[in-house]
Amino acid sequence: MPASKTAAKASPSPVTGTAVERSEHQRDIINRLRRIEGQVRALAEMVDSGRPCEDIAQQMSAARKAMDKAFYRMMACSMLEAVTNGESVEGVERSTRILEKYA
Repeated sequence: MPASKTAAKASPSPVTGTAVERSEHQRDIINRLRRIEGQVRALAEMVDSGRPCEDIAQQMSAARKAMDKAFYRMMACSMLEAVTNGESVEGVERSTRILEKYA
């Protein structure tokens, strides 16, 4: 293989690096959501089995906090992505509006 093709393969372009980072962030969010899904299934089982309200409330609180953390992690990734892509002001403002609306 010619040296120029090897060099091109060895150093990823900024787009590839950003795509890899986005993929890692997406996996992180998906993993968080799957854990929350398990928590919610366990909550339904707790209700079905007649567990005390306090136990259920504690687990609901934990699931709610996990959702909040997933949301804030997603927004942090959105802001980092905006800065990385050079759209810092517009991208951060967009993320800020989302935070104001849903947080």
